[in-house]
Amino acid sequence: MLFDTHAHLDDRAFEEDREALLTGLPEKGIGLVMNPGCSMASSRNAVALANTVPYVYAAVGCHPDAASEVCPQTIAELEAMCLENPRVKAIGEIGLDYHYEDIPREIQKQAFALQLGLAEHLQLPVIVHEREAHEDALEILRSFPTVTGVFHCYSGSYEMARQLVNRGWYIGFTGVLTFKNAKKAVETAQKLPHDRVVLETDCPYMAPEPFRGRRNDPGYLYRMAEKLGEIWDMPAEQVQRITMENGKRLYRIP
Repeated sequence: MLFDTHAHLDDRAFEEDREALLTGLPEKGIGLVMNPGCSMASSRNAVALANTVPYVYAAVGCHPDAASEVCPQTIAELEAMCLENPRVKAIGEIGLDYHYEDIPREIQKQAFALQLGLAEHLQLPVIVHEREAHEDALEILRSFPTVTGVFHCYSGSYEMARQLVNRGWYIGFTGVLTFKNAKKAVETAQKLPHDRVVLETDCPYMAPEPFRGRRNDPGYLYRMAEKLGEIWDMPAEQVQRITMENGKRLYRIP
């Protein structure tokens, strides 16, 4: 069975068939799913979904695109979500994204630090979204040495991944692993310790080959396991076992 460690099943893309999709996941080999929030609204939806589907868990937090939502009041609401719902296992997804810069960098950094502080207080792992902001992300994380988690949809260098793994972090890989031009991701996955790698769809985005361009969903996660098996030179079934255990350890799921 596979653990999709990052799937946005509350997204509008699943409005028409969400129930059928969720019901069918075990038949497609999906044993567990982590559904992270991206805003206050989606965090509430993630919690509601996790409370109705036994193999779905939630994370709560504000993505860099929603960084302007983060203030003391929202931090208090996020804390309440965590304390009141045992199926909330992480703070996320949070981080920095400098690609479009729709949200000023200082606002993103403040939101990131506030949410890392909450994770530190609650002793929860975090799900980090980081795009074109490597140095700033690492600099902020240095202020929270006890906080770890996963850099999801990893796009950085092997050297940065190695630094993170040495500090207790996990690295999440998406369908990008299957893309023909994904040399950096493949090289990083090849060199990392097997016990620090998790798989994710990041659905409805990032569908793997040969489904690229379609709406992604956890049912396609097997392609990432197959590709990682090629990279690690082992059967996909063994990759499934390893990454399942890694995901459960990351999110502290018994």
